[in-house]
Amino acid sequence: MPGNVWFIMGASSGFGRAIALEALARGDQVAAASRSLSKMASLQDAGAIILELDVTSDETVIMSAIQKVVDAYGEITYCVNAAGYLLEGVIEAASQDEVHRIVATNVFGTATATRCALRFMRPQAFGVIANFGSLASWEGGLAYGYYVRTRFLLVLPGRPYLHKFLNLKGTANPNLEKSTTKWAVSGFTESLSLECRPLGIAAVVIEPGYFRTKVLNEGGGHRIATREQLISEYGCAGVAAQKELIMRADNNQLGDVEKGARVIVDVLTQTGVASGRGIPLRLVLGSDAMQAIRNKIKATEALLEEWGDVIISTDHDDMALEA
Repeated sequence: MPGNVWFIMGASSGFGRAIALEALARGDQVAAASRSLSKMASLQDAGAIILELDVTSDETVIMSAIQKVVDAYGEITYCVNAAGYLLEGVIEAASQDEVHRIVATNVFGTATATRCALRFMRPQAFGVIANFGSLASWEGGLAYGYYVRTRFLLVLPGRPYLHKFLNLKGTANPNLEKSTTKWAVSGFTESLSLECRPLGIAAVVIEPGYFRTKVLNEGGGHRIATREQLISEYGCAGVAAQKELIMRADNNQLGDVEKGARVIVDVLTQTGVASGRGIPLRLVLGSDAMQAIRNKIKATEALLEEWGDVIISTDHDDMALEA
């Protein structure tokens, strides 16, 4: 075997770039893909193959890119789907085109790259597919609803429990930032794991909390819905407070991207902090993400406790289970 071979989508910045550099530092082979070759010059200097590739490209284009990696290195061990961006705006404010674009990037692009990678990994009978979810895979977010939804579709199949967004003072919950697309990624990955594990292929969704990437930088990984300024009524619902909180959080996030990348590479290669452990379905990163997930679990348990009698009342009488 030629050793570890990485194919990383969204490698020009953020976690994608950090993972590529960490893998290269360990002597692995890396193929880094992004829309901009110029932004990956440092990765090329470090020894990576760089590929100009839009995550929304047709399947044949992505297949061709992965084929180049396999031609160069003989196989593909890890496929990391790190491309994505955040769309700011209440759900009503987004245009149909804006919704299509964020779903195409954050969900369909990940799904396409996954399908293409599997066509090479399945004959090998080994490999790891790592998709990026988020803290937003677990909770809705004021003014970031489309980001949350797409990340969920790729961990938890089913309907999310929508809890209160505001506290009693009416200020925004600091953990509610990115929603729709992240839920999508998580559900997709959970199903993928069930299908692929018997084939020797692992699937994991990486769910970071707040890390100092460009996802909150306007014009970087952060775009604003075109009609966002045309709807004033949502200001009283805490949306303005949420936006202000996000602006203050930018470049002050708790998470260290380099530390996160180190843990990701450890876990996917089952070395370092992950030595002797299997690859988990979810790789949660950051104490803020861990606390948010615990809060979500408690809220969901409280919901089931409060509504349990109603929930089970719809079962057939001869088949009903106790709450």
